Amino acid sequence: MSVLEPGLYLVATPIGNLEDITLRAIRVLKEVDLICAEDTRRAKILLKFYSIDTPVTSYYDYNKERKSPGLLKRLKDGGRIGLISEAGTPGISDPGFYLAKRALDAHIRVIPIPGSTALISALIASGLPTDRFLFEGFLPRKKGKRRKRLEGLAQEERTIVLFESPYRVHQTLQEIRDVLGDREVAVARELTKRFEEVRRGRVGEVLEYYGKKGVKGEVVIVLHGRESVKRLNG
Repeated sequence: MSVLEPGLYLVATPIGNLEDITLRAIRVLKEVDLICAEDTRRAKILLKFYSIDTPVTSYYDYNKERKSPGLLKRLKDGGRIGLISEAGTPGISDPGFYLAKRALDAHIRVIPIPGSTALISALIASGLPTDRFLFEGFLPRKKGKRRKRLEGLAQEERTIVLFESPYRVHQTLQEIRDVLGDREVAVARELTKRFEEVRRGRVGEVLEYYGKKGVKGEVVIVLHGRESVKRLNG
């Protein structure tokens, strides 16, 4: 019989290395009644590794509206549900936020189970200021909207953290240089995995490097804020 209190558990899972998970997260995933996973195939690899046999159901952007009412009913009836993202901490740039918000609106307890997150891992490995930072998530895909978002960051003094698709890294770095200038940047990819890499330097230098090599894997871009650039340039 589960010793967990009823509620929705937002469980952080590894972003790559399967050992990057807390003992508490493993226990919770074993004791909840159901696990909602953004990617059931990746989830089952992790669950098998830790001998977790809790039932799993899919929960992602395209089915969240259809599946949420049933999950909320189960929670209202005293259920215990664990929610995991494709990788890392659920609720950050993924559909986990949708279910968590509706659970809270229904006065259902939401319990965070902390752990890995790509944005913090990239930030602390970037070599850029960490005392104040802004997380912008993914920039818009459309060029006009993406440029407008970057223009809105032109006066931002904090370190800026972005998620990006490997297919758009070169284009995004070019637009960052055009709009924000050739400031210091770190591009982190494949964090905690075998081919982990953090490339640091000016935007132009990193552009030249990846222009020759190409980019593969999950990517986080960490960018100096405006005041930092001013100090570096004297």
